[in-house]
Amino acid sequence: MALLETGKYSQGSVLGSVNPDLASERQTASFSVEKLTAWLDGGAEHTRIRRAVVEAIECDPVFSRENQYFQSQNERYEAAVRKAVHLQKKMHEMGWTEDGPEFKYIYRALSGDVAFLLHRIFMRSISVLGSDKQIAKWIPLASQFQLIGSYAQTELGHGTYLQGLETTAVFDIATQEFILNTPKISAMKWWPGDMGRSATHTVVFAQLYIHGKCYGMHPFIVQIRSLQDHSLCPGIIAGDIGPKMSFEHIDNGYLMLQNVRVPRENMLNKFCEVQPDGTYARRGSQQINYFTMTTVRISLISDEVLIPLMKACTIAVRYSVVRRQSKLKPGEEEAKILDYQTQQEKLLPQLAAAYAFHFINNYLQELFEKGYREVQRKNFDTLPELHAFSSGFKAMVSQYCTSAVEICLRACGGHGYSLLSGLPSLYTKILASCIYEGENTVLLLQAARFLNKCFVAASAGRPVPPSVTYLAAVKPGKCPANKKSDFLSPHIYTEAYQHTAVRLVSSTAAKLQDLIQSGVKKHDAWNQCTVQLVQAAKAHCHYITVKNFAETVEKLKTEAGIQKVMKHLCDLFALHGIFSNAGVFLHDGYISGAQMDMVTASYLDLLAVIRKDAVPLVDAFDFTDKNLNSALGSYDGQVYQRLYEWAQKSPTNTQVNPAYERYLKPLLHNMRSKI
Repeated sequence: MALLETGKYSQGSVLGSVNPDLASERQTASFSVEKLTAWLDGGAEHTRIRRAVVEAIECDPVFSRENQYFQSQNERYEAAVRKAVHLQKKMHEMGWTEDGPEFKYIYRALSGDVAFLLHRIFMRSISVLGSDKQIAKWIPLASQFQLIGSYAQTELGHGTYLQGLETTAVFDIATQEFILNTPKISAMKWWPGDMGRSATHTVVFAQLYIHGKCYGMHPFIVQIRSLQDHSLCPGIIAGDIGPKMSFEHIDNGYLMLQNVRVPRENMLNKFCEVQPDGTYARRGSQQINYFTMTTVRISLISDEVLIPLMKACTIAVRYSVVRRQSKLKPGEEEAKILDYQTQQEKLLPQLAAAYAFHFINNYLQELFEKGYREVQRKNFDTLPELHAFSSGFKAMVSQYCTSAVEICLRACGGHGYSLLSGLPSLYTKILASCIYEGENTVLLLQAARFLNKCFVAASAGRPVPPSVTYLAAVKPGKCPANKKSDFLSPHIYTEAYQHTAVRLVSSTAAKLQDLIQSGVKKHDAWNQCTVQLVQAAKAHCHYITVKNFAETVEKLKTEAGIQKVMKHLCDLFALHGIFSNAGVFLHDGYISGAQMDMVTASYLDLLAVIRKDAVPLVDAFDFTDKNLNSALGSYDGQVYQRLYEWAQKSPTNTQVNPAYERYLKPLLHNMRSKI
């Protein structure tokens, strides 16, 4: 039977019939999958728009991802550029605009497999950091793709530590230009996407010098390739950095600048300006230069971290009800592997985390939008909190989700290791999120610095942002739980997380203070506390995630079935965190050994409860088969035929074996002559 594709939302079969083992899971759902999908999307109208976008993209053959797993790096890059160019035509044809409701769903529909992603960050940098005049000049050009932008910040020698960037921009009063240079090899820009082969312009971050004085890092618009023939501009050395673990379709590049001159107007100057006479004028906070990174970190949680985890959970859960292995009871047929408690314990906490982080992403988006409105009014008071939260949650969520995707891959056994499962590419993609836009350990330390300052301020009775007022509410006490069901009460486990976060933040602050008072220099004292500071930042982010999940469930009054299953997921996420980090909660006796046994019992009980709804819960993520691009995770569960049919498409099965004539034939004939 030929393999067909659904690519629709009709929940229909792609092979004429859904695998009975998967179909039976859907018949016993305790809630409406359609209503849960609509709730996750923010309403039925959002779901309708998203599905319309997905259908328009998937019905267009230019956007096809068929046979992608067999393509070379050059083929992937060319396909990504072709899709990016075609997307502009598609948007015009469909009437989609960048300000319209459809735009945010396009990237998901394309599975990120499109070029010019840094072009968006180029435009965002100008919109946030540029003056009205600069925005009026550059944004129309970029919007109409009369140029292709990139974003050159990271260098060979420096990544997350932006103050250490070594690229220089010296102001020449005589010519009213900035002269940009790469003074040594470690100052070479390295990793910017779209720079290797595509970009014509970029925003370069460089140390500004006027009359020999350094004024710190500033952004400059620099043309790097000709708009006539795409050749490199004078003084520019640029190219592709070579093969990577993933992102084969992105031409990550390098850039060296040799006395490259740009006009004074090319320094983005919404918040600071170099006047014609060389006078430096600042408006607002220097932290505004970090604002673009803050926006990127928040957006990548949803685009690059959350979606891969949701996809991995969908693939692994569906496969786990189709795959049968061994017998649970003598005389019965082999059991679905999801019926084994160990498989449930691998996958269901990851599913709960996907929901938890979906809600924390909504929380961060609201925080960001509020902060952005304040910045637009030239009020920079919210920037420290926004920077700390974007740093801490980017690190915590990407680290957690990367581990979760790997667990999903390994839970699928040997077939999970096949590229055709879709899981290896999800894993290598999400793994990168732990490294780019800020290395996670450094980001957690930035969040910890903010928490330490807030704790000191709160202890002294000074005001702190609402998100950290809990640091002043030190309640020693003990966990009041008396039986295992008590740990299914959100206030019980939320207070346990709060207690742990306060304890770790306060004890680390005390250690830091003690070291400084004993004569240790501040920077040395900080370095001696960094392991515990990272722990404290993670505990804070974990607490906020649990608290936010519980509050989200509490507000969900309209759909009893959905609220009930969300409550189970919230409980599981919270108890999994306590179960997996028992030492942290047992440390000061807040939770006793006997209570930890109660946590374990309730945690294991929840696995069996949520297992019944596992398939409907992943179905609610609403990925089409084409979007998942997985032989293991398709809606109909016809795993084995798909694996076989997709394998037939491999070029190695259709080409003459190049090694036979050259190596195998002489080897075999030589050995045969000796027999």
